[in-house]
Amino acid sequence: MLNKHAKLERSAIGFVLAIMVVASIGGLVEIAPLFTIDETVEDAPDMRTYTPLELAGRNIYIREGCYACHSQMVRTLQDDVERFGHYSLAVESQYDHPMLWGSKRTGPDLARVGEKYSDAWHVAHLEDPRALVPESVMPAYAWLSRNWLEHEDMGLHLAALRKVGVPYSDAMIENAMADAKAQANPDSDGTDGLRERYGDATNIRVFDGNSDRLTEMDALVAYLQILGQLTDIEAVKQSALDQTEPGPTDQGEM
Repeated sequence: MLNKHAKLERSAIGFVLAIMVVASIGGLVEIAPLFTIDETVEDAPDMRTYTPLELAGRNIYIREGCYACHSQMVRTLQDDVERFGHYSLAVESQYDHPMLWGSKRTGPDLARVGEKYSDAWHVAHLEDPRALVPESVMPAYAWLSRNWLEHEDMGLHLAALRKVGVPYSDAMIENAMADAKAQANPDSDGTDGLRERYGDATNIRVFDGNSDRLTEMDALVAYLQILGQLTDIEAVKQSALDQTEPGPTDQGEM
């Protein structure tokens, strides 16, 4: 075996061909599933996009490396489903750039954490994790409540995401900064426009408990509270069942 390997290394052309074969196999494994993407990605007509505030919170989540300890993909395994809820659907990640499925779970999966806990719980947990979960090894993020949220460029961020397929409208892009402020201040004048652009189900409240300022804590909690809530899972499941049920012509003649 060693002699064969040595001969292969001495043959530049043979070595290059071997590399091409191995790379082709890896490429085929990654590319082939894309040909069936229309069949594997579920249809979710009610799927909505992240609001500017939720998107800003997602950026903070990535910046702080939360994805290194928390996955966002409930597997189809029974233990996963019993602990975290319905397994994740492909359609739920269609607007995620980058996707945050992850594989390491130092902490629990967060794919279905939205509305599972109150805003106050999330704030307290982020400021002092061990006050709520004594065995937690998660670092504290108390400074998020003190940091003003930089959201002046959210319109540019939405415009960039539209270029890769996220259906943000011109109105969403133009009003991104105002919408971010309005979502964390239910008494502001911009809430009606926010609901018109993102839907009546949009969470509009003071996420960090302080309406006087827009903080990074507001954004991160807003993001955590929307995870698993961007579409109605039960409706998607029923739609898939309706598509697979045989019609009258498929049942044969009696």
